[in-house]
Amino acid sequence: MSPSTTYVVLLRGVNLGPHRRVSAEDLRTAAADAGLADAQTFATSGNLVAVAPAGLSASAVAGKVSGALAERLGAEVLAVALDAARVGAIVEANPFPAAAQNDPAHLQVHVGPEPVDEAGVARLDLSNPGRELLAVAEGVLYVHYQDGIGRSKVTPAALDRAAGTWTTGRNWRTVRRLLAMTAP
Repeated sequence: MSPSTTYVVLLRGVNLGPHRRVSAEDLRTAAADAGLADAQTFATSGNLVAVAPAGLSASAVAGKVSGALAERLGAEVLAVALDAARVGAIVEANPFPAAAQNDPAHLQVHVGPEPVDEAGVARLDLSNPGRELLAVAEGVLYVHYQDGIGRSKVTPAALDRAAGTWTTGRNWRTVRRLLAMTAP
């Protein structure tokens, strides 16, 4: 029997306004309903760390959490799951170490259910008139919003089109905190 696996589950598009509200309690309960253990949440923006039984893949974990939330809330909530090793690899591969150190609130990691399209992101980067810096590593998109996220013309829809998949973004501090939460 293989050991259980700790996953980070990221919800897309929740708690950004009055719609698609997912409380930390709803998320922990959905995790339990999905068969996950030791559920912990961070912030109120759809971040979960939980332990899955042996043999469940990342996509199965995401699907189970998404399904449990749909039953609980009556609305579809997209989710992506990453095992702890993958989150560690994403942290290690960060192409913007200076931003991670000096401007972590404006450095985001955008993760999708599929690896992002590196060529599509490169085309977006070349056509972008702003000062955002974009890079792909470990199948995810890193964006340093040098002038702030709210001022950026690089919208989530533009990122998703370039990435070839929907994504959900977390700032660097959140990514680091979620990685720390996966430690035994």
